[in-house]
Formats: sequence, C-alpha cells, structure tokens
Amino acid sequence: MVDTASAQPYAPPARTLSSTPPLQRPPSPAVPEQPHPAATLIGSVQRAMRLLETVAEHEYGAPAKQLARETGLALPTAYHLLRTLVHEGYLRRDKGLFFLGEAAERLGSSGAAQKRRSTVADTLAQWRDSIGVPVYYARYRNGEIEIMCVSDTPGNPAVEEWADFRETGHAHAIGQCLLSQLDEDARRDHLDRYPVQSITPYTVRDNHTLLRRLERTRRMEPVVERQEYALGTVCAAIPITVGTTAATMAISLPAHHADRLLPAARQLQSEVGRMLGSIAISISI
Repeated sequence: MVDTASAQPYAPPARTLSSTPPLQRPPSPAVPEQPHPAATLIGSVQRAMRLLETVAEHEYGAPAKQLARETGLALPTAYHLLRTLVHEGYLRRDKGLFFLGEAAERLGSSGAAQKRRSTVADTLAQWRDSIGVPVYYARYRNGEIEIMCVSDTPGNPAVEEWADFRETGHAHAIGQCLLSQLDEDARRDHLDRYPVQSITPYTVRDNHTLLRRLERTRRMEPVVERQEYALGTVCAAIPITVGTTAATMAISLPAHHADRLLPAARQLQSEVGRMLGSIAISISI
C-alpha cells in the first residue's frame, strides 16, 4: 500500500449567512390540457421504423414486395419509404434486396456502447450502496486520465473537481494508481506534460519524489492519498488491468472518517474481483 502523511484535523471555514431574503419561486402557470398521445405521433416515422425493424430480421436481405407484405404497408408507400431510407444511409439496396445501411449500423454500435456504459454505472451504484461511499471509475487512454463514471449520493457526495483531474494526476489517488500501472517512459511523458504542482500542503513536492513513490507501489495494492487533492478528503484507488487498459476503481471519504478508508478499499477490491469477469468488456472500451 502506498500512503502519504497522516491527515491533520481540518475544519472548513464558517460560512457567512446572507441577510438577503431567499428567492421566491414564482407560481407555476396553469398546465394546458394535453392532447391524446396518439394525436402527436407521426405515422410516416412509425412506418419507416417498422420497415427498418423488418429489414433487420432478414440477414440476407428482402425485396420491397416482401417487406411491404410483412409490415402491412401499401406497396407504393413501402417503395417511397425504402427509397428515402436508402438515400439517408439507413438502408442499402443490392440486386433488388434491402439491407441495413451504415447509418443503422452506427446506431446499433452506439446502442451497444451505451449499454456497456450503463452496465458500469449500475455496477458502481451497487458498490456505492453496499460499501456506503462514492465510487469512481477511471482509465488511462491516449496519454490522458479519463474519469469515466462517478456514483455518489447526496449523503455521500463525490469529491468536487476544483482542479482539473487530468492535470493533477500526481495529487489524487486515481491518478497515482493509473500512473503506477504505466512503464517509466510513459510516466515521464505524462509528467513532462503535466508536471507536479502544489495543490494542498500535503501534495507531493516534485516529479522525482512522485516517481520514487510510484516505483514503490506494490502490484494490486490500494493507492491511498490523504488530503493531497482536496483538504478534508481522503481517497483510495485499486488498480485494474484488462488487456492493455490501465484502469482503476476508487473511493473517497471525509478526513474524519479516514479509519474507514482502507477497509472500504479492501471491500471494493473484493467486489471488483468477484465481478470483473462480467464487466471486463465494458470497462475496457
């Protein structure tokens, strides 16, 4: 485990109460009567979507007459919609048969990516609720630290990004954990672009000190930082390597709950280990 100097008691400055009376919310205007849902539907869009769905069911294509019959559309209507969908790239025509086009395939791939993101978000929410802490997922890609997903609650809020996470990787557990997974050349390249700078009184002081700390990081051990990025906050990150992807799951806690940090990090590590196989594809993309 890589740790930093022990946290010092921190009391946030007292907030000055304003004497300005609170803004009053204006009364809500009367809501007009809504039309029946069916009255707002556009029939041509519905028919085009039925055609797309029907074409998708035919791996080897289908002619216009068959598509018209299967969708219950008049043949002239089907021809008109099919020509439009071909023109827009959602279908393609080859030897009288219609197939899904590139635009439709892009929609499908976008939907799959969205489903993968949703899988990660749902998993983080489960861990957040079971451990009782905010949970973060981040990865290192193309030389940058990317915060991919954060799951928190009003009672357990995430750390506010008051300084760009990408530029301050040396100061937070997420960045230190990701940098520890890189080789020496990649670490030095990152620090050449984003050199160490003082964020709080507890932040590591220079590139050399940070590199020595990263070299001492034990494989698969949580990386812990105390108030290096935000005063009053402690964080821990666990390394995740899926293929060539350097990634991490992390947690944060108020400094006065620092005694919970390492047990919570171990619990998260156990949860990740148990479910990594089912979410590996989702976190690697």
